[in-house]
Amino acid sequence: MDNVKLRVYSFIDSLQPQLASYLATSSQGFLPIPGDACLWVEVAPGMSVHRLSDIALKATNVRLGQQVVERAFGSMEIHFRNQSEVLTAGDAILSEIHHSIEDRAPCRIAWKEIIRAIAPDHATLINRQLRMGSMLLPGKSMFILETEPAGYIVYAANEAEKAAHVTLVDMKAFGPFGRLIMMGSEAETAQAMYAAEQAIAVLNQRANGRLPT
Repeated sequence: MDNVKLRVYSFIDSLQPQLASYLATSSQGFLPIPGDACLWVEVAPGMSVHRLSDIALKATNVRLGQQVVERAFGSMEIHFRNQSEVLTAGDAILSEIHHSIEDRAPCRIAWKEIIRAIAPDHATLINRQLRMGSMLLPGKSMFILETEPAGYIVYAANEAEKAAHVTLVDMKAFGPFGRLIMMGSEAETAQAMYAAEQAIAVLNQRANGRLPT
C-alpha cells in the first residue's frame, strides 16, 4: 500500500471520562471506556482504511470503535485497556503502508476562540443543533477549536479534559476539519485552550523528529 498517505496517527494513553463517553455515544462499533488506550488513524484515499482496520484487528486484540470512510479520507479509532496492544496494532498499520510516525501530516489550528458569557439564545441554538455531548449553559464560557487534519481534534480534546474542569459539548473528528466545543468558567476554558495548543505543538514536534514518540 505504497500509495497511502498518512494524515493522522494519534495515540492516546488514557481516554478521559467525558471523551470516552462521547466516543461511546457516537460509536458504531465497540464502545471505549475511560482509561482505555486509543489510536486514531486517518489516511488517504479513504477506502484504504478498510484494509488497515483488518490488519490491526487480526494482529492484536484491539477493538474497532469508529470507522468513517469518505472519498478523500478514511479514519478509524481502535482501543484496548492494554497500551501495548494498541501500539502493536499501530506498528502493524505503519508497516503495511510503509510509513513511520514522522510521516504523518502536521496539525494546523484553523480556528481557536473563547466566547465568554454565552448568551441564552446562542446556547439554545447550539444545543438544538448538537445531540451527542452535554448541554451548553447560558452564562458559561465556550471554547471552540478547529484543526486540520480532523483526527487530531481527539488528542486535543483529551489533553484539554486532563488539564481543566471543562465540559465536553461537541466534537467532530472526521471530514476536512476537526471541531471541538467545550464549556466552563472563563479561567478553565482558557486553561483548556492552552492545554490543547500545547498538545498540538508536541504532536508537531514529534512529527518533525524533535521529540520521542
